[in-house]
Amino acid sequence: MATHPGITSQWSAPADGWTLVVHGGAGQIRRGVLDADVDVAVRAALNAALAAGSAILSTGGSALDAVEAAVRVLEDDPHFNAGRGAVFTAEGVNELDAAIMDGSNRDAGAVSAVTHSRHPVTLARAVMEKSPHAMLTGAGADRFGAEHGIDQAPPAWFHTDERWRQYEELRAGGRFDADLKYGTVGAVARDAEGHLAAATSTGGLTGKRWNRIGDSPVIGAGTWADDRGAAISCTGSGEHFIRVGAGHEVSGRVRLAGEALGSAAVATIGEIGALGGTGGIIAVGHDGAGGWCFNSAGMYRGRVAAGGEPQVALYGDE
Repeated sequence: MATHPGITSQWSAPADGWTLVVHGGAGQIRRGVLDADVDVAVRAALNAALAAGSAILSTGGSALDAVEAAVRVLEDDPHFNAGRGAVFTAEGVNELDAAIMDGSNRDAGAVSAVTHSRHPVTLARAVMEKSPHAMLTGAGADRFGAEHGIDQAPPAWFHTDERWRQYEELRAGGRFDADLKYGTVGAVARDAEGHLAAATSTGGLTGKRWNRIGDSPVIGAGTWADDRGAAISCTGSGEHFIRVGAGHEVSGRVRLAGEALGSAAVATIGEIGALGGTGGIIAVGHDGAGGWCFNSAGMYRGRVAAGGEPQVALYGDE
């Protein structure tokens, strides 16, 4: 683990073969604060996401298929702010954002403010592959999903008692995102052919208003993949990640400036921090290096590579 002032950073060395990195959000994730049962459940979910993605990569499958599979696992788990565990808006509904990108050709798809797709990441992939567009939003995106056979779910599917409690606590106290946890989920991968892909999915901020959209579905901000540089998925205070163009910034530093992936990611988190933002980045480089960095107390994260054992961590000192 590399040490940087205010930033936790850990990266594997460049290597041949496939690599997969996942995250489940960043924020005030500290030992002694996180419930022990939640600790166990989150670790299990991260391992399940790594298993889903690595099952594809280990048999010669594509990075694109792997990141979608990993994110779908996390979208179904209520411990994360995506899919079934999404937070509630100020109006008491769930609005979901997601994006996916293929580094081999920079095809990309994204959706925002959707309310009926069980797996927003799969809807984003459908936008990429079955439409001439890169991003759809709101009712139109939901309609597109229904027309193209994307698995639909009623509002009750996304409702969880814990997220509703957080929503009511916010309304009662007038606080905005009181828990300061950004439970966005994401995955980045390099496959055996050397191709990269990234995917990100989120429910946004508790109590968000006016169809607010963060960085997750914004190509080049919260999600980016380019075989010439890196694949990146972000989590945190989305407005800051948008202002920095975080995903593209990391990849551009690698591709154009020749920086090592870890240095590029840390520099980008440093820029975000200088603007007052917090959160984290996971990334995989064209050379097979992979890892994460964050300037928050903790980050749900995991990594596995060809021939290696899965590694999962939650806290800043792991």
